[in-house]
Amino acid sequence: MKKLILGNAAVARGLYEAGCGLASSYPGTPSTEITEEAAKFPEIYCEWAPNEKVAMEAAFGASLAGKRAFCAMKHVGLNVAADPLFTMSYTGVNAGLVIAVADDPAMHSSQNEQDSRHYARAAKLPMLEPSDSAEALRFTKLAYALSEKFDTPVLLKMCTRVAHSQSIAELSQRQEPEARPYAKNPAKYVMAPANAVRRHPAVEQRLLDLAEWAGTADVNRVEEGPDKSLGIITSSTCYQYVKEACGDTYPVLKLGMVWPLPEKLIRDFAAQVGRLVVVEEGDPFIEGFCRGLGLAAEGKALFPLCGELSQNVVAEKLGQPVPGGRALEEALPGRPPVMCAGCPHRGLFYALQKLKCTVLGDIGCYTLGAMPPLGAMDMTLCMGASISGLHGFNKALGEEGEGRTVAVIGDSTFMHSGMTGLAGAAYNQSNSTVIILDNSITGMTGHQQNPTTGFNLRGDPVGKIDLEALCRAMGVKRVRVVDPYDLAACETAVKEELAAQELSVIIARRPCALLKYVKHKAPLAVDPDQCRGCRACMKIGCPAISIREGKAVIDAAQCVGCGVCGQLCRFDALKEGK
Repeated sequence: MKKLILGNAAVARGLYEAGCGLASSYPGTPSTEITEEAAKFPEIYCEWAPNEKVAMEAAFGASLAGKRAFCAMKHVGLNVAADPLFTMSYTGVNAGLVIAVADDPAMHSSQNEQDSRHYARAAKLPMLEPSDSAEALRFTKLAYALSEKFDTPVLLKMCTRVAHSQSIAELSQRQEPEARPYAKNPAKYVMAPANAVRRHPAVEQRLLDLAEWAGTADVNRVEEGPDKSLGIITSSTCYQYVKEACGDTYPVLKLGMVWPLPEKLIRDFAAQVGRLVVVEEGDPFIEGFCRGLGLAAEGKALFPLCGELSQNVVAEKLGQPVPGGRALEEALPGRPPVMCAGCPHRGLFYALQKLKCTVLGDIGCYTLGAMPPLGAMDMTLCMGASISGLHGFNKALGEEGEGRTVAVIGDSTFMHSGMTGLAGAAYNQSNSTVIILDNSITGMTGHQQNPTTGFNLRGDPVGKIDLEALCRAMGVKRVRVVDPYDLAACETAVKEELAAQELSVIIARRPCALLKYVKHKAPLAVDPDQCRGCRACMKIGCPAISIREGKAVIDAAQCVGCGVCGQLCRFDALKEGK
């Protein structure tokens, strides 16, 4: 049966058809939907792990036990999981183990633009890279076959455009693989130095065997073209751009396995064309390999190193006709991202801005607190860095920095990487104030559960971590909870905890306004006779409030009646609605 299917859903379908038994992941755009879609198949046990390292280790454990296993993450998540990844290359697997990593060229929802192909080369692991949904499904199934044939984890590299686009894929029935019983083998799985030394040659030989396989595999194919003055090597979504821009004019070497690369196939292809051009997003990975073979390959001299490519960019750089466009008659106003109407983080950030605090932030939708008019964030680095960074910041400045600087971190991010930072701050007697923004969900990636919500991936009730008890158990004596809709309470809490001469934690707790179970009040209404047009209500940056003809106006379709804006109005112009 053929079906129009999302790239991420195609990977999930591939897991199902390949007989995968366990999927453990941490949500991260653009990889999130893979595990969410996989959870729709009752044959696959699926879970959200606290972070990517835990997810990969859980998947490895399932593979060790004899079940085909999977984990997914975005590119920066692979940084977190790099420790087990490199050693799993040495241990190999029992049952098949596939790791999906989704890159985000142009940083649509990421803090950097790294190229995950470097991990495949550094960890000496095979990497497959599909260019559409059909290949996403097929390559997922192939990855399990390769994993078990070559005794290796296999990386499946997605990117934003392949993950979030739809194309036709051929669906098949699930094939249950033969059971692989666990057998005790310390020499293979106990990576003490003496064993690891003996495993390293096996890793190198495996890479040679994989390169030989890649030379004849159908995932790497040459598509002939009549004009051999130019030959193009490409992969992933760039293959689609090349075909749209050039059609079948030039020969194309389409690579589905991007590590190890097929040396002989590339040399033979280059010998048949007059000019060799590599079209790839990210770093000059394939281009660098070609140059290492002594080939005069062009690539990043033509195409940008930063951001995504497109059909038009490829056409322009390869001298093909570029389709014309039509400009809008009027320039559209800027639309910067803002926190949603009724977002529980808004009141807390307003208090931090009012108190002129230095705010070290973290990864989540609350990063939008850095945007005007709040502008209440000074740093965002990576998951969990807010607490560790705050500790170092305050230790460096001593009394000069104390009383002005806080860390903000979400509940999911705290469980991901914040706990170790808080343990370090407590252990090293940091005079710091940490604010956990507990909105009862993993918000930015689309409302996934986490260990603090009391529900698992499928929505079943499970044990719920008590943040207050956890912080106290880690050595924090001062722990308090505030409602971020209460501006006065937020301001008082921040003032008092900054004044305390010890480590403290404020938990700003209120569920995300977009959660289905959250019941809202009626939208507020503006009394035009009371409104003075002072714009005080605009200071919180709520998208439901605007100024028209000198008066505040509230969009009833967006307003959730949180009442935060009403606390700023000195003229009692914002009334409870009906």
